[in-house]
Amino acid sequence: MLTELFTPSVLHALDIAGIFVFAISGALLAVRKNFDVFGIAVLAEVTALGGGLFRDVMIGAIPPAAFTDLGYFITPLFAAVLVFFLHPHVERIQVGVNVFDAAGLGLFCVTGTVKAYEYGLGLTASAALGLATAVGGGVLRDVLANEVPSLLRWDRDLYAVPAIVGATMVVLCIRFDTLNALTSGLAVIAAFALRLLALRFHWRAPRAYNRSSARAEEGAAAT
Repeated sequence: MLTELFTPSVLHALDIAGIFVFAISGALLAVRKNFDVFGIAVLAEVTALGGGLFRDVMIGAIPPAAFTDLGYFITPLFAAVLVFFLHPHVERIQVGVNVFDAAGLGLFCVTGTVKAYEYGLGLTASAALGLATAVGGGVLRDVLANEVPSLLRWDRDLYAVPAIVGATMVVLCIRFDTLNALTSGLAVIAAFALRLLALRFHWRAPRAYNRSSARAEEGAAAT
């Protein structure tokens, strides 16, 4: 189904581009955490490939694409080397990195959902694995860096929600037999645009209803 939506060369190029930007974000966090060169490379690889590896293992696509295509493995290493030597310059173009990261998020939530469905999963499970493909690497990155994963933190702009929207659009198109290059492209754009809007206007998910946030946070700080 994926090859019906995108030509193999286009799909591969988009995958590599998404992997590269995700790897940049992982390598930058490693630099901020003062990791050594090995730590930078590990965080770049995990961030870029973690979501896809998890999806492929879950659906039985063995060996995972990350181990059958050398480009998937080398690209994060290239990003790690780039950040290792040029991280002050990369930090200065963080806005651009965020834009490409949003594009990778939109692409991976769509391709992950479609691939899961191709392997026989139901619509809900496919959407869940589409979400995991898009955000799984970031979760692993934060865990390895000893941080609360960004998508679980109330003080971070929406990240998982745009991926959920994109994956949901895909499964609805599958359900009503309207999935094609145009509708899948629209799903990518929707997730991409929603993530950019969340960054621009600092949209965040609501916390528990009627929660006395200030008092709870003061108590946590006191302890």
